[in-house]
Amino acid sequence: MFQNPTVRLTPMKPDAVPSAFSYLRAVEAGETEAAAGFASADPGIHWQLVDVAKRIIVPVTALCGTDPDPCDDSLALPAVGRVLVTTLGHWASQARSNAAGGIAYVVIAFVREVLAQEECGETVAGVLRQLEAVGVGQALDAHPAPAGAHPVRLTIA
Repeated sequence: MFQNPTVRLTPMKPDAVPSAFSYLRAVEAGETEAAAGFASADPGIHWQLVDVAKRIIVPVTALCGTDPDPCDDSLALPAVGRVLVTTLGHWASQARSNAAGGIAYVVIAFVREVLAQEECGETVAGVLRQLEAVGVGQALDAHPAPAGAHPVRLTIA
């Protein structure tokens, strides 16, 4: 899978990660009824999807800092990533929950075209599971349970 941890983003809330990725996996699998169920259970799903898109697109399109002599062309990819994420945010604010399906398709297409290495046996669903596991881990690290709370273990299926 991709490697570019140079861009640090504030982790999502622990409950938002499984919600957004469940929706993405349902859309990717063509399970429209399941996707509709996830969307109706969470009216803010469109914002969660924008957040997921940001966490996937920004680090992948960021400059690694390995080019000692950047040129105008090397600055284009980060700009394209920022424009894409900003556009998805505007779409979410205008269309609200109606934008969820379209945002999901953009995220899935980005994962398919840029991250999933199908020739190596990597699928979009597999990459989404990997990204979800990372997101859940970051969210739990950033939002620990209050002292005395029973530990909760999220399982990524």
